[in-house]
Amino acid sequence: MTLLDVRELGVRFGGVVALDRVSFTVDAGEVVALIGPNGAGKTTLFNVITRVYRPSSGSVLVDGQPVSRMPPHHVVRHGLARTFQNVALFRSMSVLENVIVGDHTRTRSGWLESMIPMPGTVREEAKARTRAMEMIDFVGLGDVAMRPVAALPFGTQKRVELARALVSKPRLLLLDEPAGGISHEEVDATARLLRRIHDELGMTVLLVEHHMAFVMGISDRVVVLDFGRKIAEGSPGEVQRNPAVIEAYLGAA
Repeated sequence: MTLLDVRELGVRFGGVVALDRVSFTVDAGEVVALIGPNGAGKTTLFNVITRVYRPSSGSVLVDGQPVSRMPPHHVVRHGLARTFQNVALFRSMSVLENVIVGDHTRTRSGWLESMIPMPGTVREEAKARTRAMEMIDFVGLGDVAMRPVAALPFGTQKRVELARALVSKPRLLLLDEPAGGISHEEVDATARLLRRIHDELGMTVLLVEHHMAFVMGISDRVVVLDFGRKIAEGSPGEVQRNPAVIEAYLGAA
């Protein structure tokens, strides 16, 4: 079943073409990687999927529903969650508080109820706290749950952001450079964690990444962009052998 359908997507910023008729799909249960040189349009594509940008042409469908017709906050409620290349956390808040924020897409109480400690709201917040701790433990951060994120290393902060995305139980998880800026040991640990997310939580994943060993080790399919155009798509092995990819991204021998 196709979960994400990108059709002839185009994005222009004035005279600059960021995406040029890009098409691909992500089926439920897949891990798909989006690679390409800096400026290829990868993050722009993520921003269209999550309604940060409006496309100039083409469309993005999630479960057959056009994303362009959804308010940005409805995209999250429709089952999408995202991490960022540069972590976007509330630095003065604890790990637990940051992850609870990601659970608010599932709660029914509004702002007035959250200001007044009514019995139903209290129960809902307790459940949100339990769900948040489950995800914090899942990513291996139970021992720092009460610490402010500003005091944690960058690699740990990336796991906090991942836990915050996971707590909403998305159908499609969008990861923007999950292996970026972390040590070799942390890259290996992140790869193992993403396999667990896929295998144990059953999540569909679309990721942007520059770390080729990481990409080739966890992906079912790879989509390659160059100057806003799709130049290749296939299994990791097929993409590695593609002459256009070797020239544009992996580097000619």
